[in-house]
Amino acid sequence: MGKKTNGKEYEAWSKEELIKEIVKIKSTTYGLVWHRDLPEEKIDILVNPDARTPNEMFSNEMAGKPFPVLKEIKSKTIESDKSKLVNLLIEGDNYHSLAVLNFTHREAIDLIYIDPPYNTGNNDFIYNDKFVDKEDSFRHSKWLSFMEKRLKLAKNLLKSNGVIFISIDDNEQAPLRMLCDEIFGGGADENFIGTLIWQRAKGGGNSKKVVRGHEYILCYSKGGDITLTQQGDKESEHIRKWKSGKAKGKYVLKDNRLYFINDDVIRRVFGKYKKGTERRCEYENILKFKGSKVKEEVDQKLASGEYILKKITEGKHYVCRLEEVAGMRQIMYTLIQGFLSEVGKNDLEKLGMEDMFDYPKPVGLIKIILDTVFNKNAVVLDFFAGSGTTGQAVLELNHEDGGKRSFILCTNNGDEKSEHKIASEVCYPRVKKVITGYKNSKDGKTEGLGGNLKYYKTDFVEAEPTDKNKRKLVKESTDMLCILENAFELVSEKPEFKIFKNTDKYVGVIFYEEAIEDYKKAIKNIDGYFNTYVFSMGDDPHAQKFADVVEKVTLCAIPEVILKVYREIFK
Repeated sequence: MGKKTNGKEYEAWSKEELIKEIVKIKSTTYGLVWHRDLPEEKIDILVNPDARTPNEMFSNEMAGKPFPVLKEIKSKTIESDKSKLVNLLIEGDNYHSLAVLNFTHREAIDLIYIDPPYNTGNNDFIYNDKFVDKEDSFRHSKWLSFMEKRLKLAKNLLKSNGVIFISIDDNEQAPLRMLCDEIFGGGADENFIGTLIWQRAKGGGNSKKVVRGHEYILCYSKGGDITLTQQGDKESEHIRKWKSGKAKGKYVLKDNRLYFINDDVIRRVFGKYKKGTERRCEYENILKFKGSKVKEEVDQKLASGEYILKKITEGKHYVCRLEEVAGMRQIMYTLIQGFLSEVGKNDLEKLGMEDMFDYPKPVGLIKIILDTVFNKNAVVLDFFAGSGTTGQAVLELNHEDGGKRSFILCTNNGDEKSEHKIASEVCYPRVKKVITGYKNSKDGKTEGLGGNLKYYKTDFVEAEPTDKNKRKLVKESTDMLCILENAFELVSEKPEFKIFKNTDKYVGVIFYEEAIEDYKKAIKNIDGYFNTYVFSMGDDPHAQKFADVVEKVTLCAIPEVILKVYREIFK
């Protein structure tokens, strides 16, 4: 601010500038301060008319500014099992993806993991379509503004007990911690859970000052008392065997099939029972127990979702109640070891993609993070998805513990310097291989883990509040409504309306008010309940016109329901 001259340095300031400065001084407390509103840099609104994508933030007068929507790329749909949940991959700037998710997934996400650019100054962070180098005097301010906007939108997506994990290194760890304290609430008595330390490397390294063999993972909750847990080191001491009659409750697993062992079965298969036979049973012999009634009963218990397989020694498993498994967990330790950064490269190598992406995180590391909240039905979001490690981690963890987690991955296709298009040529092929299977040059064919995926790209509709733009927004928002309602099966398609099916209800989208009567005729012939989105210039869904089918419908006016969200985001 210059030397002290009894306030003369402010003489040239306008009244508005003085008021703004006073407010800033009075409102500043211990914490993070940066150039959020530097006029010449426009850091807070990121205006760049030459950018390849529309501006991230819009001015107060929204007229003419584009609103993001999603368009499905149907050729990239993967459907291996209709009984499983649908996972999402969104190609585009993650700010626009988060804006759309604020409509489709508000307070619906259990866990967020992100691995943002670390802002090292080595061409790893792009701001306004330009790499930010070490000489940029606003390098840290740009990165913080970039992160602040995304984290604020991400916070809206978390459930009240949701958790976010953020990977980072020393370049921005301290500022990020203060930024997250500001957004989520820091301190031991607030929503800061802790900083995990990931050992990413061993060896001497070539640093002149100190060898940096670790990175950080900041963890915050949105609210509530959250405790991170991990599997206990001595599980076998705590597991209670599930008993059926006099059966000992021992099992062996082969090819994801469970086989039961007890003294009676061993006698019948092997003849005279010898002490310790069950410990020496080979897999090929266990296959003979396939028709056992006991095994069928165990299968039913596992299918009920009340039991889970727990490994004791190599090949041996017990069937345990879920609450017993929960009792075996212990509080998470801050140091994570066993997954060096080179393992992430090896994960890609197994898929034949080792040269497609630099510095991927190890799948095992992300699985540990996902398992700390011990929610087998979690909805997981990664809006810096990169090569898709988080997607693979979710699929593998589900396969291992019978979970029903689902994921949403958001990533762009990179810049003109990128050798490969990240979303379409790296992330999508990786997830597809994990779901459907692939040929491994070393081990031959690797079976797929199964699952479903829908691929979307961000697009834009002009925001000027004209009748034409409102109708266009409704036309272009059908995919968003299907995601919101988790209804993807098309039942009826007309130029004026569409009807989709969910497992327990139907979803209708009416593009023109004049089509209401035809829509009502269509739903009268279908047995079920309909969440119906009706085009309206305002917030009236034309309820009076649905009086004769009121018992079959819930009405909502569009695009107003979407515009309310966007007005809040882009205010």
